[in-house]
Amino acid sequence: MEGRLYLCATPIGNLEDITLRVLRTLKEVDVIGAEDTRNSIKLLNHFDIKTPMTSYHEYNKVEKAKYLVKIMQEGKNVALITDAGTPGISDPGEELVRQCYEAGITVTSLPGPAACVTALTMSGLPTRRFAFEAFLPADKKERQRILGELREETRTIIMYEAPHHLLKTLREIYEYLGNRKISVCKELTKKHESVICGNIEDVISKYENEAPRGEYVLVIDGKSVEQIEQEKRDEWNDITVEEHMNRYILQGMTEKDAMKSVAKDRGVPKREIYKYWLGVKH
Repeated sequence: MEGRLYLCATPIGNLEDITLRVLRTLKEVDVIGAEDTRNSIKLLNHFDIKTPMTSYHEYNKVEKAKYLVKIMQEGKNVALITDAGTPGISDPGEELVRQCYEAGITVTSLPGPAACVTALTMSGLPTRRFAFEAFLPADKKERQRILGELREETRTIIMYEAPHHLLKTLREIYEYLGNRKISVCKELTKKHESVICGNIEDVISKYENEAPRGEYVLVIDGKSVEQIEQEKRDEWNDITVEEHMNRYILQGMTEKDAMKSVAKDRGVPKREIYKYWLGVKH
């Protein structure tokens, strides 16, 4: 029988967050694929787990995935762990999962800690819909493209950032998205865990006077319906009411329907448009 792949979530800080199921699985599998074996050995030693490890990281993910798939085809079970959190979330685990499915190997995920969800739930911002961006790319053009797309994002946005890049990233977010609400979560589940809630401008001011330390998760408010409607109104205000009316009339609308649409676009009472239009006609 073929083996299977177990994606095992590990603590993002507090070791007590590991699940009993993950502990049992790490002890029972034949081998553990670890993003950084030097880091993961501390976790295994803490829980007295003797299972052999092999490195699986960004720079060997394709070839090492082939090897792991091969040993699973031979009947061995493999657990995959990341440095912290859930494998496959902003780490190379997705490549191994893809190869497993191509080879017909069963994959199961053992749920547990994930920094993005932990930060979202304690951010105080809307949680029903969110967009996870992980770390912004280092390439300048790609970074600008993504920030440009996020300008129109209505869902809550989640990003990761290292301390030495935090201030630069906050300034870029401010430039592209404006002064949105933001929750900056630091050192989640650890001794010095903290959350700062406010506007991006306020957070920038704080870190201009205080050196960032620790690992950060940024949770940013999406573009509001009010913002979208105001931008549409501002766009229409660049043309006259007469030009606005004529656009709809040329599309085949009656004057009455055109007046309704113009009033809605501009966020004004219909009687104002009616009064103006009568003046134009006379």
